[in-house]
Amino acid sequence: MKILVTGGAGFIGSNFVHYLRQNYLDYQITVVDKLNQQGNIANLDSVINDISFHKFDLIEEDKLEPIFKSGIDYVVHFAAETNVDRSIEDPDNFVNSNVLATNILLRLSRDNGVKRFHHVSTDEVFGSLELESTDKFNETTPYDPRSPYSATKAGSDHLARSYFHTYGLDVTISNCSNNYGPYQVPENIVPVFALMAMQDKSLTIYGDGLSVRDYLYVLDHCRAIDLILHKGVAGETYCVGGGEEQNGVQIADKILEILGKQPSLKKFVTDRPGHDRRYAIDYSKLSRELGYQPSVTFEEGLKQTIQWYKDNETWWKPYMEKLYVPKFMQGEEN
Repeated sequence: MKILVTGGAGFIGSNFVHYLRQNYLDYQITVVDKLNQQGNIANLDSVINDISFHKFDLIEEDKLEPIFKSGIDYVVHFAAETNVDRSIEDPDNFVNSNVLATNILLRLSRDNGVKRFHHVSTDEVFGSLELESTDKFNETTPYDPRSPYSATKAGSDHLARSYFHTYGLDVTISNCSNNYGPYQVPENIVPVFALMAMQDKSLTIYGDGLSVRDYLYVLDHCRAIDLILHKGVAGETYCVGGGEEQNGVQIADKILEILGKQPSLKKFVTDRPGHDRRYAIDYSKLSRELGYQPSVTFEEGLKQTIQWYKDNETWWKPYMEKLYVPKFMQGEEN
């Protein structure tokens, strides 16, 4: 079985490549990644001799086409620009990476007999829930993207779905909640808070810190994609969650407690423009139909993640030397 993993040197993608190598030794794995700020070839060091790796941008169709011509059975499409703050500053880049590149992949999959195209997406396409609500996003929730990032992911979801309905391409889609775990670069709350606390630096909390997200340990996400890829129904969408709703203050407090640091490291700053208040995922369809169940609690996952960062200082140090600061936060007092 030949499988193409796009964005396979990124956070979730590299974890999935490791997962495949551990569970499907007979699979021939091809990875394409342009190695932007999210991708790092070091993420694949332990498996690099067992896979075929290609560095280029997915919109370079002339480089992508020969890979499809060689015979690809499955495509798992992780590659995307994902940072909300960066999308606010440079939406054009997100249109190219998230919409145009997805269309190229879908067309090449259609034209070259790909057996299944799995499109990995986000719960952010659904918009925002009321903070006090008990509602959750599910597969029938209307789309209501609030940022250029989520709008481009919504567009790519619709493109993938259209290739199933129009051309009969075997497509499945998953919309996941916030992932965390090994290999996540410090542009997201868990690695930023963990690494700042490890260095006795301030943990920057947007607004009142009460915005809620559902958190999903990355290996649970990999297991979910495995189920969808091999057992999911063509044309169907599956929501993937961890069942762990946490706000920014709670995450900061948990990380500080694990590391034995003082609460005074918390620092509240100006909120992000258009900051959604709450995301929550109902993953009951995936559980009922495919047997999915998250296995790692948030506290367990945090401890494992923090230990990974402690053990891999040479991996994260270069990122901290060029830590990204959104424009709306520039000028905040240290």
